[in-house]
Amino acid sequence: MISKKVISFFTFGVFLIIAGAILKISKNPQASLILGIGLVFELFATLLFIWNKLKK
Repeated sequence: MISKKVISFFTFGVFLIIAGAILKISKNPQASLILGIGLVFELFATLLFIWNKLKK
């Protein structure tokens, strides 16, 4: 079972990546920062998922 933390980090990461892509289209200078933070959340969710699988 995937924990709620992993799902929330994954969902927030996806939201930030989509928001960053929309900002990139509108030529916002902070779009790369938002995309980067979204990717960090995705990476953290992946690591948390792997850690939970290895613990069991």
